[in-house]
Amino acid sequence: MTEKKLSVDPAAIEILEGPVCQEVSTAFSRAEAMKPCPIGADGRCCKNCAMGPCRLTKEGQVGICGATLEVVAARNLARAIAAGSASHSDHGRGVAMTLLAAAEGHAPDYKIRDIAKLTRVAGYLDIPTQGKEVNELAKEVAEEALAQFGQQTGEIIYVKRAPQKRQEIWRNLDVAPRGVDREVVEMLHRTAIG
Repeated sequence: MTEKKLSVDPAAIEILEGPVCQEVSTAFSRAEAMKPCPIGADGRCCKNCAMGPCRLTKEGQVGICGATLEVVAARNLARAIAAGSASHSDHGRGVAMTLLAAAEGHAPDYKIRDIAKLTRVAGYLDIPTQGKEVNELAKEVAEEALAQFGQQTGEIIYVKRAPQKRQEIWRNLDVAPRGVDREVVEMLHRTAIG
């Protein structure tokens, strides 16, 4: 292994540098042994359709579909962002589904303890809180949060949590986000070919 620090966690470092990890392959040892493809590392490889893959190695070269290096790099970046957004948003969906299960009594190991936070989140989602029992409010919060994931048109409620100037920029450019599921699907659709 190189002198690169593998983790900030002392326990993880102890395991990674210990005898067991010297005998098995880890992501770190594989990364050190793997020489990245220079064409792919530079964003010059397109695998977005069945006509390729296309390797754009010369100035002015285009892919089979006619995509320039700039288009290929932009598509690759956009698709990576969509994949990351899908991955991270699904963590939030899991939290909302767990909250819903707890509110409905289907997750007996989970209890709603921070009522102040639940009330605050309900406020972010424009859900009235007055006179509601905790599980009733939690169910409404979870259902509204889940609805935000698939919102097809119009901006999601959480846009208002961004700084006012940022909201204005998004609205002026007509890019205020809809539901994340909609945005990810559109990004993949727009960057697909063939």
